[in-house]
Amino acid sequence: MTEDVRLRRGRGSLGFSFFVQGVTFALLVTRIPAIQDRYGISDGLLPAFLAAVPILAGVSSVATEHLVKRVGPATVLRWAQPLVLLALLGVGAGTQLWHAALALGAFGLSVGALDASMNMLGVSLQRAYGRSIMLGFHAAYSLGGIVGASAAWAGAHWHLSLFTSYLPAVVVLLPLAFYGSRFYVDQQDAKDAKDAEDAVAEKGLGVGGFRLLLPLCLVMACAYIGDSTVSNWSAKYLQDVLGSSEQLATVPYNVYMVTTLIGRAVGDLGVRRFGAVAVVRIGTVVAAGGFAVVAAAPGAWTGMLGFTLLGIGLCVIVPQTFAAAGRLFPSASDTAIARLNIFNYVGFLIGSPLVGGIGDAWSYRGAMLVPMALVLVTLFHARSFGAEVARYGVGHERRAGDRAVDVGRSGNEV
Repeated sequence: MTEDVRLRRGRGSLGFSFFVQGVTFALLVTRIPAIQDRYGISDGLLPAFLAAVPILAGVSSVATEHLVKRVGPATVLRWAQPLVLLALLGVGAGTQLWHAALALGAFGLSVGALDASMNMLGVSLQRAYGRSIMLGFHAAYSLGGIVGASAAWAGAHWHLSLFTSYLPAVVVLLPLAFYGSRFYVDQQDAKDAKDAEDAVAEKGLGVGGFRLLLPLCLVMACAYIGDSTVSNWSAKYLQDVLGSSEQLATVPYNVYMVTTLIGRAVGDLGVRRFGAVAVVRIGTVVAAGGFAVVAAAPGAWTGMLGFTLLGIGLCVIVPQTFAAAGRLFPSASDTAIARLNIFNYVGFLIGSPLVGGIGDAWSYRGAMLVPMALVLVTLFHARSFGAEVARYGVGHERRAGDRAVDVGRSGNEV
């Protein structure tokens, strides 16, 4: 098997893994009311259950940092993804409160390992390709989220039990994901695609290294605060503040996911043409503008426009943050990504209660200005995304054009 074919198969299998995770996560979060009803979880206890998942995922992400040093991220992902799917099925199969606690705990632990290892492999493949491909992986996740949310809607519409709703997805996706895992390309197996620039940029990840990583951690947390605001508050905001119907209130999240998919599908082209710094800056300004439109919207349709802008703007930030960490620490990218991944869950934990608390104490319009201000923090740290080495499709790719893996210039498109 040639190196080009191996990388192409690795890219396809990893993209499918991102898709599966999008489906799985959407099936869980969009059926939270049904989970609450099935297990009799009170409104007071529900936040504790929901908070436990990202907390355990963060712990698992830290553990994954050390585990991949022994077995590699491909092995971790190969086993974490089936565990996530089985944990989802367990959420739908139980009858007692402790069943839900056990299944959600297993979901949190396995999803932390999955998220970390999945992005480690994505960064590794991007380095081997010598051009931006990370946004494409996250586009696959967005597509999976749309499919999962649609499947969840169908299950709710036809009044299917959680187990009946989840079973087809697990039966179909689990064997396909496990088969695809045979083709993952691990970092230590990927063809070395670093040039002299990478060697100069190489840094350790000790105390000083984490100081260099911290701006990206802040960006990650702020991006997920913005994302969780849309996930948790868009429907309530449209219905309670902007006076939309109950049906229309369900639309913003779907629109957000669709625009996220579109933005990520074309985002790699923007990175190759203009560089990661420019793309992240533009995305940040568009996302902040989206929050401003939502906060000032006179009616539901203007609010929908704001949430659309949010999807277009926020979608580029998270994938490029992972990619930037990989470029900043090329010899310790797995460690950097595992630590950066923790701030995914930090943002998720902070976002929803922050907006809800400000909304209850002041106003929900005013609350939308808080994630807007936090997202704008990215502008102050945009240079951390690396102006030159991120522009794979221009200078970097041309200098590396004689490499077989850099198929973007060799005429062998992958």
